[in-house]
Amino acid sequence: MLALIMAGGLGTRFWPKSRQDHPKHLLRVLGKKTLIQNTVSRLNPLISPEQTFVVSTDSQLEKIRAQLPGVPAGNVIAEPMGKNTAPCIGLAALYMQRIDPDAVMVVLPADHIVDGRKLFHKTLQVARKVAAETDCIVTIGVEPDYPSTGYGYIQSETEVDCIDGLSLYTVKTFAEKPNLATAQRFLQSGDFLWNSGIFIWKIKTILAEIEEHLPQVHDGLMEIKAVLGTAKEESTKNRVYRQIRSVSIDYGVMEAAKNVKVLKAKFGWNDLGSWDQIYKLHEKDENDNVLVGDHLVTDSRGCFVDAEDRSVALVGLDNVIVVDTGDAVLVCSRDQAQNVKSIVDLARRKKKKDLL
Repeated sequence: MLALIMAGGLGTRFWPKSRQDHPKHLLRVLGKKTLIQNTVSRLNPLISPEQTFVVSTDSQLEKIRAQLPGVPAGNVIAEPMGKNTAPCIGLAALYMQRIDPDAVMVVLPADHIVDGRKLFHKTLQVARKVAAETDCIVTIGVEPDYPSTGYGYIQSETEVDCIDGLSLYTVKTFAEKPNLATAQRFLQSGDFLWNSGIFIWKIKTILAEIEEHLPQVHDGLMEIKAVLGTAKEESTKNRVYRQIRSVSIDYGVMEAAKNVKVLKAKFGWNDLGSWDQIYKLHEKDENDNVLVGDHLVTDSRGCFVDAEDRSVALVGLDNVIVVDTGDAVLVCSRDQAQNVKSIVDLARRKKKKDLL
């Protein structure tokens, strides 16, 4: 089994710490390791760093290689530009195919939190067995415990198997991030799972699915495949990526594919979609505050402060997020944490490149 870690996202909801050249997955937001270091580490020993590939952007390449010395430099691949997850996965599959065309690949985002490594490994092993023996696409679903509007959902249908205590279902449909009323209906129905963004399939299977459902993307990938390892590789990749369709694997393949199964996870999972989720994962003081650094707080509850290089004072505030990076300060209500990306959009419109 080979692993692909997708590390091309910008993590705009984690501004001002997350920036274009140093996004969320390169940050230490929980513990001593960065998110991408934790992602590689939790695969061991099931999948070694030598069996791990990372796809990112040119601007992040050297930082990722520095953070992941165990991953071979050639396994850290740069896309010429971001074109969403389908081209990213297809490109990585071409490189993996050269190592073992019959391999199963697991696709993971670089910035998620997983609790329960043994259960995580068992889930991947079961998914590998299913993908290898049935040529199907396997995705991991997480049972929701609240009506999240920040996650996509998978509607499960018939339970087709139970392997090592893990239930395997056919997939009825995929749903984008819903509004609150829809998320509440999903939760009440009992047949919707959170979409973890973790996929397992044979390399041959996913390339065949891309060929069937995204033929223009597949044509571009085949042009790149023809020149891999030659002097024409980079120029061909650049040319193809200027023309290739920008499309997510969920929309382009998963929603159209016929042989898709979902394995219900039993490990803890969080995709860290906002500063509020970071707050929820930290230990709290007696007033339910989370203080990263030395700060002065009085008559305030449920606040999150991350400012290691200077002291922040809070008086009479509840449920507020404060993040200071020296060149920028974010102050927002915790219930508005999902909307921090609008500040990045505003900075882009105002051409404040130093804040991006």
